[in-house]
Amino acid sequence: MRELRRLLGYLGPYRRDLLIAAVMIILETAFEMVIPVLMADIIDVGVANRDVAVILQRGIQMGVCALLALATGLLYARFTARAAYGWGANIREAQFERVQKYAFSNLDKFETSSLVTRMTTDVTVLQNTVNGGYRPLVRSPVMLVMGVGLSFWMNPRLALVFLVCAPVLGGVLFVIVRRVAPMYGRLQKAVDRLNNVVQEGLTAIRAVKAFVRGEYEEEKFQGVNSELMETSQRTFRLAVLNLPVFQLSMYVAALSILWIGGRMIIEGRLGVGSLTGFMSYVLLIMNSLMMISNVFLLLTRALTSVGRIAEVLDEEPFIANPAGDLATAVPADGSIEFRDVSFKYRADAAEDVLEHIDLRIESGSTVGILGGTGSGKSSLVQLIARLYDATEGAVLVGGRDVRDYDLATLRDAVGIVLQKNVLFTGTVRENLQWGNPRASDDGLLAACRAACVDEFLDRIGGLDGELGQGGAGVSGGQKQRLCIARTLLKHPRVLIFDDSTSAVDMATDAKIREHIARIPNTTVLIIAQRITSVMHTDQIVILEDGRVHAVGTHESLLAGDPIYQEIYASQMKGGEDHGVPATEC
Repeated sequence: MRELRRLLGYLGPYRRDLLIAAVMIILETAFEMVIPVLMADIIDVGVANRDVAVILQRGIQMGVCALLALATGLLYARFTARAAYGWGANIREAQFERVQKYAFSNLDKFETSSLVTRMTTDVTVLQNTVNGGYRPLVRSPVMLVMGVGLSFWMNPRLALVFLVCAPVLGGVLFVIVRRVAPMYGRLQKAVDRLNNVVQEGLTAIRAVKAFVRGEYEEEKFQGVNSELMETSQRTFRLAVLNLPVFQLSMYVAALSILWIGGRMIIEGRLGVGSLTGFMSYVLLIMNSLMMISNVFLLLTRALTSVGRIAEVLDEEPFIANPAGDLATAVPADGSIEFRDVSFKYRADAAEDVLEHIDLRIESGSTVGILGGTGSGKSSLVQLIARLYDATEGAVLVGGRDVRDYDLATLRDAVGIVLQKNVLFTGTVRENLQWGNPRASDDGLLAACRAACVDEFLDRIGGLDGELGQGGAGVSGGQKQRLCIARTLLKHPRVLIFDDSTSAVDMATDAKIREHIARIPNTTVLIIAQRITSVMHTDQIVILEDGRVHAVGTHESLLAGDPIYQEIYASQMKGGEDHGVPATEC
């Protein structure tokens, strides 16, 4: 319930709407409950005595009550809808804002498809619960109390029937809710799996077509779709049992009241109108009990969604901003230092990704980083921008621990072009301005020239050219160059390229490196697969199994390091024999 109370805090100004809606529901119920009493008077007094005035008077009163019930019902619907959709919008916004504060370690805990489900389906469940459940949640107890009270006022003997039916219905409801509650959790997880397959299949649709794997993907989708269908059927097959049970109870109660009431009419102890009015209360009370059961089922599913949403909102970012005025200070220079740094992605991981890294990189230098797959190259540079925090040791930029900087200040000073950089739906200008929202067209074009984007910029419509989702419409190499241009616009103290030119040809790679070399007072780190991309750097760092294997220049490593010699020989000789570097095959 703690999670529910927290989510209710996002109602904000919509609390007033819910309060007004509750008042409208109570008024609507009260007007409806008066109608059976008036109807009983029409039959027992007006019809029995042939008093047209009484019939007319009570008929007008019934009509007024009906119109007032309709008006209050419409007002309830308006205020409830405003509250439900406003609340849902606030929760979605809160989740999205929370995800933006996550570190990479936090994001590793959630599947993307699961986050999408929590922001869409789970929020929709809460909205539907308010829209469909708020009215019976307020109306049913009011109707039950008023109906039982009025029925005892009309005839206590007949009203005793409710005292027999209520415990039976409550027991059935308890059993159903207890069985259904965990099934809703499995249902939402099945939705997560379906969304994951859909998202993955649509994102990689071109690869699916290229490898003619359409049938395989269809089978995979059919599997998760069938799983969702079967889970839904099992869940709602049990959930709907409350309806026949309540209907049976209602029919038994109605027959019992008709039998007892009929005998009382024969004996002259009860009027026909009183029995008719009483039967109306029977239907109202039983319907209220049925609505209560449906509300419990809605709440059971809603609480499952509440728990899933709360997981997103309660997730504490692993990386937080430091306190104090000094946190906003800009790094003095682009120097980088690793002091006995070890790192692993999860605290319970058996082995470190990086072990006891000691490394110093001078400000303004250009450093190449080489190593095999899984050697920890990407992990190493991600610690500099504090995308992850070191498990042990310290990473320093500009002579200060990165944990002492404001995150925004640090990441503005450290520009990193990740392996999996993406572009967003919008124009080329809008994508480039992620690096600098205030950049002029001249500045944008200068960055494009430095990243060799100018070679194809006109073909994609210039700065106003539209890019599809994820950079659809441009090649992999063009996407990389646009991402490089975007990062250059930040004018960072430290510039990191994480295998960011792997999709461009060697001539373009050389041009980009030439432009970058002319950037003053900037430390450049280049992670590359091609030795030609790093052989002209000031320093080359070779990683092996998460440790620094060797540090030196191209000449010194070529002369004395066997790993570097092997990489050089395989690539350069492979290029001579086959026309391309071996790592590109």
